[in-house]
Amino acid sequence: MPLSGGGARRNRLTLAAHRPKGAAMSIDTRLAELGITLPEPAAPVAAYVPAVEANGLLHVSGQLPFRDGQLMTGRCGEDQDEAYAQQAAERCGVMLLAQIKKALGSLDRVERIVKLGVFVSSTPHFFAQPKVANGASELMQAVFGEAGKHARSAVGVPVLPLNAVVEVDAVVAVKA
Repeated sequence: MPLSGGGARRNRLTLAAHRPKGAAMSIDTRLAELGITLPEPAAPVAAYVPAVEANGLLHVSGQLPFRDGQLMTGRCGEDQDEAYAQQAAERCGVMLLAQIKKALGSLDRVERIVKLGVFVSSTPHFFAQPKVANGASELMQAVFGEAGKHARSAVGVPVLPLNAVVEVDAVVAVKA
């Protein structure tokens, strides 16, 4: 997928986030403009479902980062750095989008991204979890505009499933 980090990533996300107001654009069109192709949503790795819709909210289970079909692994402050983890958070965001689309049938049913929970595998001396989480947060804002602005937690943890470097879950308000 073209959106993999660096300056080009920031430029595309910044341009999309500052789009002039006008006629509504479908989210699929916005994804294409950003150069994002959604992957096949990941299957659960344990006894849970990827998403549950209740009372107008879609709760999406934690998603792991995949790049070119490979899980992005490691631990910040040990064998991975902030930039790698921020790219991983963005890739988690892309997988969240895939899960949301599968659950709702269309990303145009998203009213608002309410909250992201970002978990960063890190050593006790790594303190950049909020900067890592920006990878997912900036993606949601680029894709959904104002509706992509959300509350967020960014938490450092000693280990994540399958040795993933980042995991991100979401709560999404759904249009009636």
